[in-house]
Amino acid sequence: MDLDALRADLMERGVTERELDPDPFVQFARWFDQARDFGVHEVEAMIVSTATPGSVPSSRYVLMRDWSDGAFSFFTNYESRKGHELADNPEIAVCFPWNILARQVRVAGRAERTSAAVSDEYFATRPRGSQIGAWASAQSTVISGRAELEARIAEAEARFDGVDVPRPPHWGGYRIVPVEMEFWQGRPSRLHDRFRYRRDSSGAPDATPWVIERLSP
Repeated sequence: MDLDALRADLMERGVTERELDPDPFVQFARWFDQARDFGVHEVEAMIVSTATPGSVPSSRYVLMRDWSDGAFSFFTNYESRKGHELADNPEIAVCFPWNILARQVRVAGRAERTSAAVSDEYFATRPRGSQIGAWASAQSTVISGRAELEARIAEAEARFDGVDVPRPPHWGGYRIVPVEMEFWQGRPSRLHDRFRYRRDSSGAPDATPWVIERLSP
C-alpha cells in the first residue's frame, strides 16, 4: 500500500478508545513502529519547543534517540539557545509530525539532563565527523561566515588527530519526562480523533498511572 492510500485508510478508520494501550509509551511504540515500517522519512525527528523565563518560545527539529524509563531522550549542545532556555525553564513541549500518515504525537513535560555516563556512551557511537563538529560549533552563536566554521573544524581535527574524540563538556543529553501525551489521528471533515494521556494526580490507592481522555477536535 502506498503512503497516500495508507493515509486515506487511517483517516477513514480512525482510532477508538478500546484499541489504545493503557501505557502511552506502549502506544507510542506502536505508532512509531508503524510509521517506520511504512517508510516515513526520519520518523525519529521531533519538534522541540522551549521558552525563556519571560515566556518567549522557540522551536526546532531534533532527533529523538531513545524512549525508555518513562522519558524521551535527545542530545545537543548545552550552550545552544535551547540549552540556555532549558537551564532557566525546564518546561518543554514536543511534537512528532507524521503528517504523511495524518498523525501526530504531542508530549508536554519537563526536561532534565542525562547522566554524564549516558552522554559519554551515546557520543562514542556518533560518526567521527559529528564528534568533531560538536567541538567546532559554538551552536546558536553568530559567526562571520562558513570559513570561520571550517577553520574551527580543521583545528579540532588537528587537535584529535590519531586519537578518539572525547565528548565536549558542553555537549550531552536531555530526558523529557512527560506529564501528558496526546495521540492525534486526522479524520475527514476535520473531525479528528484526539486522545490525551495525563498523569493521575488524585493520589487514590486504586488510581491508574495515566488517565485517558478523548478531546474535541
